[in-house]
This record gives sequence, structure tokens and C-alpha cells, in this order.
Amino acid sequence: MTDSPPSADPPPRRGGLLRSSAIYSGLTLVSRFMGLARDLVITAKLGASQTIAADAYYTALAFPNLFRRMFAEGAFAAAFVPDYAKRLATDGKEEADRFASDALATMAAGTIVLTILCQLAMPWLMMAYSYGFLADPAKFKLAVILTQITMPYLPCMVIAALFAGTLQARGRFIIYGFYPTLLNVVMLIAILPQHDPTEAAYAASWGVLVAGVSQAGLCWWGAHRAGARIHPRHLKLTPEMKAMIRRMVPGVIASSATQINLFISAMLASQVAGMRVWLNIAERFYQLPLSLVGVAIGVALLPRLSTSFQQKDQADTQVAMDQAVVFGLALSLPAAAALMGMPVYLTDGFFTRGAFTSEDAANAGKLLFHYGWGVPAFVLIKILQPAFFARGDTRTPMNYSLLSVAVNIALGVALFFTLGFEGIALATSAASWITVIQMVAYLRTHGHWTPSPRATGKMIRVGLASGGLGLALVVGVHFRAALEAPLGAGLGVLGAKEIAVLLLCLAGALLYPVLLFAFGGVTPAEARAAFRRRKGDVATPTPDLS
Repeated sequence: MTDSPPSADPPPRRGGLLRSSAIYSGLTLVSRFMGLARDLVITAKLGASQTIAADAYYTALAFPNLFRRMFAEGAFAAAFVPDYAKRLATDGKEEADRFASDALATMAAGTIVLTILCQLAMPWLMMAYSYGFLADPAKFKLAVILTQITMPYLPCMVIAALFAGTLQARGRFIIYGFYPTLLNVVMLIAILPQHDPTEAAYAASWGVLVAGVSQAGLCWWGAHRAGARIHPRHLKLTPEMKAMIRRMVPGVIASSATQINLFISAMLASQVAGMRVWLNIAERFYQLPLSLVGVAIGVALLPRLSTSFQQKDQADTQVAMDQAVVFGLALSLPAAAALMGMPVYLTDGFFTRGAFTSEDAANAGKLLFHYGWGVPAFVLIKILQPAFFARGDTRTPMNYSLLSVAVNIALGVALFFTLGFEGIALATSAASWITVIQMVAYLRTHGHWTPSPRATGKMIRVGLASGGLGLALVVGVHFRAALEAPLGAGLGVLGAKEIAVLLLCLAGALLYPVLLFAFGGVTPAEARAAFRRRKGDVATPTPDLS
């Protein structure tokens, strides 16, 4: 597909936008699978609890990402993209690109200064962020050096986010959806030739920096091909830039609350050798079904929900909400059943090799189990939020989000020192379910939405089907040795355990629709109707840079 200048483009059609949304979502899935492949290689090379390299590397990867999530993603995109798109439509390309050039200079300068300050102060910052590393001076020193290497990833991501925002405003979603995948590709190239864990950690960290530059360059090239003429300018804090920064503040505050939660979790994790690796692996597994659900809900179901709200059609809003929640659970509950039914088999089957031991896999599996029962809550929050946003209510979900973070931190700290490292994952899932309960109670109390009896019955049947799937997977894990024995040494890079776990996952994927239709959770006709486009339904991709 060749992007042509906006002047040659006809007004965007709804169908084209929907197709772009589907393409973007598909590319997001590709990025998730590539991220899984990246982590498979990295854990084999670096290990987890048995080396100092793994915790140091994952610290170097996480630290700039704390700031990236605050600045380069939600807050900046929400402040920049609508204003740029408005100027593009009303004031013309030159004025819009002038505004973008000023934004580029402002955000790049701010994040470059922040990066330099962090690099200079890294030993002291690391004392707070990873105080558990102080017991191992070699690990502490390596974490400091690797994080200093990866910190310039932050300004690269802000620059990439700006050019990606111009692509979004111009209706160009292919590069916008593809550029996060570059990180995984570059890091795989960097780490595959390595054999020593410490050298592999250095290679991976330099790979993060190279990937950041490549992502920014790709997005600039894509924006240039789309007709944008955005160039670095002298830094001028114009009234427009001050207004943009003011619009960013609420998003930064809201995001900061979440990042504080991640910061506290990382501090606690630094006390347990290998835990940051275990957390990353567990997150990779539960984020994969979330991406799959996001494709179905975001591209197919939520557009109808948004349209119903905009048209103030209460009857259709009720149907759309019921349908979105039922299908959200129909896709997330089986994922939860799988993650809870075979957590250690998943982590061991895929990751145990090289320097990553079976003990590491078992500990990652303990975390994955508790994240598993939180997956439906993670999905329901994304489905319920539009019910507030469509009515212009952003304060209520924000308050619930802040309360969830507070509960997560308090519960996580308490459980970490009583139950052990699994307490962090348990607290995250518990806090998310508390948020879901608050949202449903608010919508019900204010008469906005209450699940219909039919929808409630559907949810119960979906739960029964998912329970049947979970039970079948538990039985499969029990007979793991019998499953792996006929496979012998496996094929190529896949050994017996890898093939067996893949076959068990495939069997579960084939069994679940049978159970779902048998219990009557969703009928084939309902599935076709839910994913059929209606005239007037619109969807806009939202960034996912994981």
C-alpha cells in the first residue's frame, strides 16, 4: 500500500477506517507474538534467578518505559493528535505542520533534558528503584550502566509518538501499527549471536537504543510520505505549546498514579533474585489474550457501542452493552481458565531452556495464576469505561482508577511481606475487580446500564463453558508425561515439551467453542451478528506500544 499526499486523498470513508482499524489491530497482534519470541530468546540467554544479567537488563528496559508511558503514549497523544487533526482540517497542512514542528522541539527538548538528568543521577535513582540490588554490588553496577544506555529510548519514543500521531490524523495506520514491532526485531538480531549472559544484556540494551532510533526514523519517513513536512525548530514556548502542556497535565497525573504502582512493585521485586524476569514473563502471557480480546472488542463491538451512545438510543445502548460484556467474558474467561489451569506448564513449556531454570518457570507460573483470574476484570474495565466517557463523565472512572492504584499499592505491599512475591500479582487482580464492581454499581445506581436477565444467563453459561475448559486443561497437565513421551526429541528447535504444550493449547482452543455453543453461552448466529458491521459504526485505533 502506497501512501499519497493528503491533497490527493478523498475524504475518509467509514469502511476504510474500519479496515484500517482491523489492520492496526492485526499488526498489534504481530507485535505481541514477536514480543513473546523476543522474551523466549532473552530468557534463554540471560536466565533469571541464576545470573545478575537478567534482573539488570529488565531494570534497564523498565526504567525508561516508566517515563514513556507517562509522556510518549496516552498524555501526549491525547493532547497532540486532536489539535493537530483539527488544524489539518481547518487551517491547512502548513499550519498543522508548523504546530507539529513546535511540539516536536518542545517535547524532544524536555525529554532529552530529563534523559540526561536521569543518566547523571542514575546511581542514586537506582538506590530507590532497585534498593534490593544493593546487596549485590555487581548487579547494582550493571543495572546502572545498562539503564544509562537505554534511557535515550525515551526521547526517541516521544519523537516516534509525534510522527505516529500525524499518521493517525491523516488516516494512515499501517506504519502506525507496525513500528512497535521494530523493537522486537532489532533486539532479536542483537541478542541471538550472544552466549555470555552479561554480554547478552549489553547487546540487548544497545538494541533498545538502536530500535528507538529506528522507530523514530520509520515514523518520520511514514509521515513524510503521507505529506507531513515537520522539521526541528528553535525551541519556543508559544501560547499553543503552553496550552498543549496544560492539556497533558491531567493525563500525566492519571498515568503517574499507575506508574507509582509499577514503581512500588519494581522496588519490592528487586528484593527477590529473578523476580523482575518472572513478572515480565507473566505479563507477556496475560497480555496476549488481552490483545486478542482487544481486536474483537475494539474493532467489532465497541464501535456499535459508541454509535449507540452518540445517537442517544437507550434501547440499543442496552443491547450493545449486554453484547459487549457477554462477548468480552466469552473471550476473556477461557483465557483466564487456561492461565489458571496450566500456568506452570505454560511458563515451563515455553521458557525453560538455557539459563532459565525450571524453578524460574515455576515462580513465573505462580504469578501467572493470580494474573489469570484478573484477566476478565482487565477486559471489563475497557468495556465499561466507554459507558462513562460517552456521557462526558471522565472524572468517575479516573477516581476509580486512582482508588484502584491506592488499593493495589497497599494490598501489594501487605501481601508481599506476608504471602511472598505472588502477593504483587494477587493485589493487581483484586484491585481490578474492585474497580469493575464500582463501575457496575455506579451504572446500575444511576440507571445507565444493568445486565438484562438474558445477558446474565449468558454470562453464567459462558462461565460454565470456561470452567469445563479449565478442568480439561488441568487433566491434560496431569498427564503431561504421557503427552510428551510419544513426541520423543521433538522437531528442530521445538522439543517434546514445547510441542506438547502447543498441542494442548490447540486442543483447548478447539474444545472451547464446542463447550460454549453446547452450554448456550453464545450461539453461532449471535457470534455472526455481533461481528457484522452496521452502517454508521466507526472505530479509531488506539496506540498499543507494548
